Amino acid sequence: MPRILLIALLLLAHVAVAQNVEFEKDRFKSDKDGLKEAQREVKTGDEWYDLDPPRYEQALPHYLAAQKFNPNNARLNLRIGDCYLHSGYKPRALPYIQKAYQLNADIDPRIHYLLGQGLHLNGKWTEAIAEYKAAQPAATGKNTAAFLASISKKIKECENGQKLEKAPSRVFIDNIGAAINSPYADYGPVISADESVILFTSRRDNSTGKERDPETGGFFEDVYQSTRTASGWSPARNLGKPVNNEGHDATVGLAPDGQRMLVYVEDNGGDLNEAELRGAAWRKPEKMNSRINTRAHESSAAFTPDGRSLYFVSDKQGGIGSRDIYKVEINGRGPALNLGTTINTPYGEEGVFLHPDGKTMYFSSEGHNSMGGYDIFKSVFENGKWSEPENLGWPINTPDDDVFFVISASGRHGYYSSFRDDGLGGKDIYQITFLGTEKPPVLSQEDQLLASRAQPVKEASLAPPVPIATTQVTILKGIVTDEASKLPLEATIDVVDNSRNELIASFRANAQSGRYLVSLPSGVNYGIVVRQEGYLFHSENFDLPAGAAYSEVVKDIALKKLDVGVKVVLNNIFFDFDKATLRKESTAELERLQKLMVETPALRLEISGHTDNVGQAVYNKDLSQRRAKAVVDYLVAKGTDKARLTFAGYGDTQPVATNNTKGGRQLNRRTEFKVTGK
Repeated sequence: MPRILLIALLLLAHVAVAQNVEFEKDRFKSDKDGLKEAQREVKTGDEWYDLDPPRYEQALPHYLAAQKFNPNNARLNLRIGDCYLHSGYKPRALPYIQKAYQLNADIDPRIHYLLGQGLHLNGKWTEAIAEYKAAQPAATGKNTAAFLASISKKIKECENGQKLEKAPSRVFIDNIGAAINSPYADYGPVISADESVILFTSRRDNSTGKERDPETGGFFEDVYQSTRTASGWSPARNLGKPVNNEGHDATVGLAPDGQRMLVYVEDNGGDLNEAELRGAAWRKPEKMNSRINTRAHESSAAFTPDGRSLYFVSDKQGGIGSRDIYKVEINGRGPALNLGTTINTPYGEEGVFLHPDGKTMYFSSEGHNSMGGYDIFKSVFENGKWSEPENLGWPINTPDDDVFFVISASGRHGYYSSFRDDGLGGKDIYQITFLGTEKPPVLSQEDQLLASRAQPVKEASLAPPVPIATTQVTILKGIVTDEASKLPLEATIDVVDNSRNELIASFRANAQSGRYLVSLPSGVNYGIVVRQEGYLFHSENFDLPAGAAYSEVVKDIALKKLDVGVKVVLNNIFFDFDKATLRKESTAELERLQKLMVETPALRLEISGHTDNVGQAVYNKDLSQRRAKAVVDYLVAKGTDKARLTFAGYGDTQPVATNNTKGGRQLNRRTEFKVTGK
C-alpha cells in the first residue's frame, strides 16, 4: 500500500475516534447544568438497561434526552440503537448504530453484526449482507458455531428479501382508523368471517385494572370490540369484566360466526381460555382442557369452521422448533398432534389462523423463506397433506416481525398490526386489500350462483365487487325469528353432510339478535336445519360442488309453531330424475321427519308433492303423487302408524313462485308437509 494512502487512512481513523465526545466537564464548560442533567439521564437509562433482563423501553427515553445534549457519544448512540432493536420501532436503530461506528469503530465486537441488523431491518439487503459477512471473523469462543449459524441465517433472509421485493404482492395497506386505533398499542385483530365484528388487544389507560405492567411500563392488555356499520367501524369499546381482568387479557382467536372467542391469559406459563357470547354479553372465559394448556406457553389459536377442533401454538417440549403449531379435537380424547416439518421449522411458528374454508391456514414463521423475523405464510391442506408454505410477500411481510394475521372469508381483506409512519400512536391495526393479478380491478355486477339443488335459496346473494377472490366457501347468514311475533330466537343450526348422512357441526343463533353465520366449504351437499323447542324445524339445501367460488347469502328464517294448517317445505328430500325413487341424500331429512312423528305422538301430516308447469299437467300430478307416497311409505316402514299420514300430488296447481323463471320453477318443484292434526 502506498505510504501516503496509509498515512491518510490512519489520520481518518484518528479523526473518527477523536470525534467521540464523552460526558465530561472539559467538553461542556459553557453548560454545566445541561451536562449534569444529561449525565443524570444517562445514569437512569443505564440503570434500566443494565437490569437482567434489560428494560429497553424504560431506558430509551432517558438515553434520547441525553443524546439531544450530546449527539456525539459512541456508547450512548450504540445503546440507543440497541434499545430500538428491542422495540417495536426496530428500523429506527440504524442511524444510531451507524453514528456509533463512525465515532468509534471499535465500540463493540458485535458492531458489524449490529450494523447488519439495522440495514437488514431497513430493507438494505446488499449492504446488510456485507456487514453480516464482516461480522463473521468476530465469532470466537464457545458460541462461535451458534453465532456463525445466526449470521448465515440472516444472510439467507436478506437474499429472500431481495427476491420477494422484486415481485411485490399487489395490495393496499391502510390504517384502519381512529375508531379502532388509539395513541396506545393496538394489535392482535380477529374478525368474524363476514367482517362485521372485530376484536383486538390494546394497552390503554382505561384498561380494566388501570395499572401498568412493571416490566414494560405499559398498561395491562385488555380486549376491545368494534362492529361495522354503514358509515364504517364503530368506536371500539372495552369488553370489561368478566372477559378483562386486572392482569393481561388478549384475544387470539374468534369463531367464524363471532360467537366464541379465544383469550390468552398469563396463567400457568401462558394459557388459552374460551369465552362464549350469549346475547349482547360475553361470558366469563373458561380454561381449555389439559390437552391444549400445559405448563408451557400456549400463545395463539384458531377454531376450525365446525368449531370441533383447534389449531394452537405451544413451546412445549418435544416440538420441532422453539414454537410449534398443533391440532387437537377439543372434546376428544386424543393428544394434540404436531403438524410436522412441512409447517413447523427448527425456529419459531406463531399466530395461527384457519380460513373459514377449513383448509387454508395462515401462520407466521421465523423459518421457511422468511425475509427476517416472523413472516406470514399460507399453506393449503389437500390430498391429506399440507402444501409447501407460501410467503405472502413484500410489502405485507417486512424484515421485522409480522404476526397475527387474519383474513376475511372472501379473501379480499386481511388484518394485522404493524409499526408504521402513519400510525396513531404505538402499534396500529391495518387492513390489507388484496388486488389480485389484474389491474385495475374490475367490478362484477353478477350474482354468484350458489349451487345446483332441487330447491335453492332465493335470497340476496352478496357477490364481491372485485372478482379476485379465490376462496372456496359460502357464508350463509341471517336472522332467526318467530314467524308470528317476529321476535328473534336462539335457535340451533345443524349442518349436515347429506351424502354421508353425517352431522358436521351445530351452531346457535345469538340469543338477543337471532343472528347466525355458518361457513360452508365447497365440495359438500349440505343440509341446513334450523330447530328450536316448540317449533317445527326448517331446512335448506346447499349443494356446493368442489371449487365453487366464494359467495355470501343472506337468509332470514322464520320458524313456525306446530299448529294445524302449517306447511313446511322439506328442502333436503331428493328424487332420481323424472322418478319417484328417493335418493340416499334424502336420508337425513327423512329421519328428521320420522323423529318428529315419534316425539309428537298425536301429530298427523299430509305429505304433498309439487311440480312446475313444464310438461303435461296430468303427468306432473301423477309424478308428484307418487313422490309424496314414497315419503309416506318410508315413514310407515320406519314404524309410523299409516293412519297418521296421508299423501297428495298437486302437480303445478299450488305454485309458491312464478313459473316464468328458472329460479321460480326450482322453488315450485318441492316436497312439503302440512299439519292436519295434533
